[in-house]
Amino acid sequence: MNLRWTASVVALLLLATACGGSGPDVESTPRRPTAEVTWQIQYEGEIDPETEVGLFDLDLVETPETVMTRLSERGVYLLCYFSAGSLEDWRPDAGQFPAEVVGEPLDGWPGERWLDIRRLDVLGPLMEARMDLAVERGCDGVDPDNVNGFEASSGFDLSAADQIRYNTWLADAAHRRGLAIALKNDLNQVAELEPRFDMAVNEECIQIGECELEAPFVEAGKVVLGVEYAGDEQQICAESAVFGHRTLIKHLELDSWVISC
Repeated sequence: MNLRWTASVVALLLLATACGGSGPDVESTPRRPTAEVTWQIQYEGEIDPETEVGLFDLDLVETPETVMTRLSERGVYLLCYFSAGSLEDWRPDAGQFPAEVVGEPLDGWPGERWLDIRRLDVLGPLMEARMDLAVERGCDGVDPDNVNGFEASSGFDLSAADQIRYNTWLADAAHRRGLAIALKNDLNQVAELEPRFDMAVNEECIQIGECELEAPFVEAGKVVLGVEYAGDEQQICAESAVFGHRTLIKHLELDSWVISC
């Protein structure tokens, strides 16, 4: 990892948090990707900025500046990932999350713990700082993960209403900064949340058999970016076409390997 870049990210996050993650007060209209966009998602390994896609979903903090700059120069839509519902203990701002908002571990994901999304007094400035960093880095939109903690064993008594409130807050905070925002998974709240979000990112709805729940996004002309980690390529791509999704088959670690439907 580039230590100079890492240090600059830490400084930006600390500065934004210290300033209260103020951001602009007037909501602006974000640029949305088209429903037919080609795309890639990669969080691990060396990223090729010459990849022929219209949208790239990449890590907000760890993607090298040279990659971000080149993709932007080529007109590629930058969708920047961070976790909004969990603490990832390797992130540069992890020490700013007090113990009282940190809950149970995420099954299968070492170093991650659920957050108490009811505590917007604590999480709000931290998430706003991350969105300010997204603006600073030239992101067109954000892909906040783990926004369905109310369905998990989080260690907190989270309700569906708590999740709607938090996810709506995230969408509004992104839009105030001119950023588009994707709804990640959270299938059981799509019908209510779709009007507030600009696109959807879904993992394994074909594998699980729940892709029909993303229909409100498709009907609204908003792209559904699907990721599947296992299964038959022909079957996955056939089902993706039926549902109107833009689906990739990926390794779980989200490296450069991809099959695009």
